[in-house]
Amino acid sequence: MTPIDNQTRALSASARPIPLERLRTLVRTSAVFILLAAMIVGFSIAQPAFINLANQMSILQAVSVVAILGAGVTVTLAVGGFDLSIGAVAASSVMAASYAMIVWGLNVTQTVPLVLAFGALVGLSNAFLIVKLRVPDLLATLAVMFLLSGLQLIPTAGRSISSGLILPDGSTATGSYDPAFLLIGRSSLFGLVPAPVAVMLLVALALYVVTEHTRVGRLLFATGGNEVATRLAGASVPRLKTLAYVLSGTLASLGGIIVAARVGRGDVSSGGSLLMDAVAASLIGFAVLGLRRPNVFGTIVGAVFVGILLNGLTMLNAPYYTQDFVKGAVLVGALALTYGLGRSTR
Repeated sequence: MTPIDNQTRALSASARPIPLERLRTLVRTSAVFILLAAMIVGFSIAQPAFINLANQMSILQAVSVVAILGAGVTVTLAVGGFDLSIGAVAASSVMAASYAMIVWGLNVTQTVPLVLAFGALVGLSNAFLIVKLRVPDLLATLAVMFLLSGLQLIPTAGRSISSGLILPDGSTATGSYDPAFLLIGRSSLFGLVPAPVAVMLLVALALYVVTEHTRVGRLLFATGGNEVATRLAGASVPRLKTLAYVLSGTLASLGGIIVAARVGRGDVSSGGSLLMDAVAASLIGFAVLGLRRPNVFGTIVGAVFVGILLNGLTMLNAPYYTQDFVKGAVLVGALALTYGLGRSTR
């Protein structure tokens, strides 16, 4: 075959339509965004108020805590672990923040560091069970979850915490919520962006930079991929795992602080659905851009994905008992497009 023939074949190949495999790859990497765009367009047509800026900010505020907790789960997934205690840590942090102000009379500058330290301590306890005692991560964090779920009820004998709380000894708490603390959950930046959304974006940006653009981040993923290789590279696997669980506990406490500041009450039922929603967001993140690994950007997208879906269904007056089914069906579709189209056709 002459060089001219080869050149002709190359030109004709370049003029052909996009190969099916490239189309499959495009759909696989963009599946979540395609469904997200379809939902936004569909909900906007069915209910024009959906696209209003105020409603969009409301959606972001509603998912901010889930996204923050999901980011913590993502870090533990990166090291090959899993933190089931985040919902209980967040709920306990709501109670701890409320107790600190209502019963102990602390202000915002004392309460916030105290509650964050509580979350870090829980994360350190998880790491001790997993790293030192070699308890499987699911069992260790499940045990801590049950421990915290019961512990948060003991100081108040199972009562929710609010001003005028009657303590188990019969006395009445005299403290109140610090107005500056309530601003964490109720204020807005420039009268537009809710404070919880700003906190979510700061957390997401900081974790994205750490996990994707620093040596520590690469080592975290390396630990989850191959602990032996990570150890041979000179990194301390126990320290990396400890860091992951401490970050997860601290972020869960931060989420609890935002919830407490938003509702202004230490509700014993707070945090009930946070675990599953945060886990769902972090696992959806695997499908974003077809990365198939834990990543903070994907987790935030996953949280927003679920938030938009639920908000749209609510605005369309969909029966509450159908919402979980619709949410599950859409998520299955997104994951099927991501993983099903990624399978080899050979």
